[in-house]
Amino acid sequence: MTTATQPRVDLPLARELGLSEDEYARLQGLLGRTPTLTELGITSALWSEHCSYKSSKVYLKEFPTSGPRVLQGPGENAGVVEVGHGWVAVFKMESHNHPSYIEPYQGAATGVGGILRDVFTMGARPVAMLDALRFGRLDAPRMRSLVDGVVRGIGDYGNCMGIPTVGGETGFHPSYDGNILVNAFALGIARRERIFKARAAGTGNPILYVGSRTGRDGIHGATMASDAFDAESEKKKPTVQVGDPFTEKVLLEACLEAMRTSAIVAIQDMGAAGLTSSVFEMAARGGVGFRLDLDRVPLREPGLTAYEMMLSESQERMVIVAKRGKQEEVARVFRRWGLEVATIGEVTSGSRAEIVHRGKVEASMPIAPLTDGAPVYQRPVAPPADLARRQEAPSVPEPGDPLGALEALLATPELASKEWIFRQYDHTVRTNTVAGPGGDAAVILLKGTPTGLALTSDVNPVYCFLDPRTGGRQAVAEAVRNLACAGAEPVGLTDCLNFGNPERPEIMWQFRECVRGMAEACRALGVPVVSGNVSLYNETEGRSIHPTPTVAMVGVVPDLGDMPASHFRRPGRRLVLLGTDRGEFGGSAYLRLLHGVEQGRPPAVDLDAEARLARLLRETVPWGIVRTAHDFAEGGLAVALAEATIGAGMGATLNVPLAPRDLFSESQARAIVAILPGQLERFLEAAERHGVPALEVGESGGDRLVIEADGARIDVEVARLREIWTNALPAALGL
Repeated sequence: MTTATQPRVDLPLARELGLSEDEYARLQGLLGRTPTLTELGITSALWSEHCSYKSSKVYLKEFPTSGPRVLQGPGENAGVVEVGHGWVAVFKMESHNHPSYIEPYQGAATGVGGILRDVFTMGARPVAMLDALRFGRLDAPRMRSLVDGVVRGIGDYGNCMGIPTVGGETGFHPSYDGNILVNAFALGIARRERIFKARAAGTGNPILYVGSRTGRDGIHGATMASDAFDAESEKKKPTVQVGDPFTEKVLLEACLEAMRTSAIVAIQDMGAAGLTSSVFEMAARGGVGFRLDLDRVPLREPGLTAYEMMLSESQERMVIVAKRGKQEEVARVFRRWGLEVATIGEVTSGSRAEIVHRGKVEASMPIAPLTDGAPVYQRPVAPPADLARRQEAPSVPEPGDPLGALEALLATPELASKEWIFRQYDHTVRTNTVAGPGGDAAVILLKGTPTGLALTSDVNPVYCFLDPRTGGRQAVAEAVRNLACAGAEPVGLTDCLNFGNPERPEIMWQFRECVRGMAEACRALGVPVVSGNVSLYNETEGRSIHPTPTVAMVGVVPDLGDMPASHFRRPGRRLVLLGTDRGEFGGSAYLRLLHGVEQGRPPAVDLDAEARLARLLRETVPWGIVRTAHDFAEGGLAVALAEATIGAGMGATLNVPLAPRDLFSESQARAIVAILPGQLERFLEAAERHGVPALEVGESGGDRLVIEADGARIDVEVARLREIWTNALPAALGL
């Protein structure tokens, strides 16, 4: 065996691949020589932000990651929590932002494929997905085609896989004009004893490659995802992967069947950085070495170099460590499903990686220093120079016409119905969906039990821009509130932390403050962070997105028989306003969307008040007396009531002790509930016991929404609100 004769590399090439001068020197020190091209490519991928979290790791450790239900926290492909009856939920959220901006259909589709593989790699069958999307102004260049491509990509991949997209969120803001966000969440279920992990072990155990053949698509995708956009970004289309959901469906079934053979030691999907990240990370987790023979890798086209094979991000591929002598048992399963399988290497003693191609050693490297020992940076942190101006208290005009203000808000893409989007997704396939898109939380049935799993995705990027710590707290608090409206106890959180360039001190300040706000809320509300993703460098030509720490949360509904709706369904229900309004408008939809003002401090987040409200709802929902529960978010009370009436066309009449403009205040820890007649006193006593302000304000019924507020009056047919709300987004898209 000879050492590779390929050309050695120098610093300019290292910089081109994303390594700094210090990182290149560090790599030379680890190797004791100049790296080969393949070694440089491997290192640039493993040390990219996307794979190493080198700028964020120092703050991520502040998250609480353990709890009574947590079986697996961060560090594996997905988090695992117990949900009862011997079942576990396996879930994670990932970003596919840069690829989706460059090529929206394939970028979004392969984002879905990647997050599904993260889940079934753990031995869980995927049963539900969420999508969290952020677009720019619809009249911005390419934006309508980006919306169309992303939505079709998500819908086509999920629909072909037969996995429902049951909820999520979609927002529009100018900060995403040049850098959209596509965050995908997947949840699977498995029996507690059937969880698999990606930890290689056993000297001499064979390493198997299964699934699609390797091509040149996606090469250096992880590095591209760790860089900002510029005028040349359109040329990066070759770094966007191409997905095949039909192959992935077969791969899913084959993997789950192979896992039942007891012949698999470890399994890992080939995601970001492809073969490099999958094999290096499996070996690092297990504390072993490995040897690969790239001549055995199935190729889609001849002539791929070792560099290309190690960094290709071709989709629908897995790496398996099998028990020695049982690899044929595993291979037979995949061949029966019509999938290619090849033995490409073996686990070795020690702690080094050796990669051979055409009889030459293309890479010989220590594993741990490239994975667990990747660089970690404490980057400079400083608040933005204009923070004081951003947070100046804005002037809040009274609405001369409260009804006109409500209708105008419902007509914006931001607050309008997203039905045009979610109707392209099959959200009922598998027949588990109890509550689908459009409510406070999606709910799916845990079949064979009375239990359900509630899912929600939340963040308000404007709040995070104006006050990152408050914005981080609010994202977690709103997710807990949404789950509580379904009667669900939160059991775990995954996140997708989307920010700009970490080399800018104000961006790292945003990141630090958001994470600390989220961590405070998680500890106060008892929600562990079990998995997640960081996506940095989301900016174009120096203009960053708003900080967007997307939170996806999972909760358990003990008995689905008593679950309320998020809208009014029957007349005669007593309506109770929960929480306290404080007339808070900083960053509000009312100011931003109607008056063009994005300024002020966002609403305060009282975590104790949020906890009391959630406990009240979780206690009273199982009594069966709460028939509607809907929290207040963007647009405040007025928009929440419109949504509650639009859902089933059931009107309501209310009298609220608020100034007209405070109908649009976004004070937190608030909700509206509809209580069965004759049960009002029981509910109010529970609210008093929990310390939650509660005020009876009216009743459901009729076909109109009527709100009396300190002399102002909103009186409108629900059908008119529905028409405005449902037609706004298609009209804005020019459909």
